[in-house]
Amino acid sequence: MTAIVLVQPEIPGNTGSVGRTCVALGMELILIHPLGFEITDTRVKRAGLDYWPHVHLTEYASWDAFLAARTPRADQLFLFEEFGAKSFYEPDYPDDAMLVFGKETTGIPKPIIDRHADRLVKLPMRSDVIRSLNLANTVTAAAYQALRGKL
Repeated sequence: MTAIVLVQPEIPGNTGSVGRTCVALGMELILIHPLGFEITDTRVKRAGLDYWPHVHLTEYASWDAFLAARTPRADQLFLFEEFGAKSFYEPDYPDDAMLVFGKETTGIPKPIIDRHADRLVKLPMRSDVIRSLNLANTVTAAAYQALRGKL
């Protein structure tokens, strides 16, 4: 199963929307703590609508706890950052890909990027006045690209 991994998300509405996308596409949602909100926050559920109970949700206390529990292969991990060297159109995503996204304000923490620098990808943008896209929108675009040809 393909998974969306949110590392320390801060905005409950984004996480709720991502959960909804995960339900639509049959993906697991993995949350890496600390979160910037309580998972029971009504804003998470409002964005996820009545689909939230159907989210295949797994939570980990930290990135290291996630790595220890899941032991992902290098070719499973795709870290999405605006400065990634590769377009997200380039990789062949395995069926068990893990698409990793950082917190809305600062992205994926530097120690994680340093450990997995060869796994960075980005969504290309034409405008030079935009620094980044909304997290939920980016996740949706990436999820559909990862599943291209598999839906």
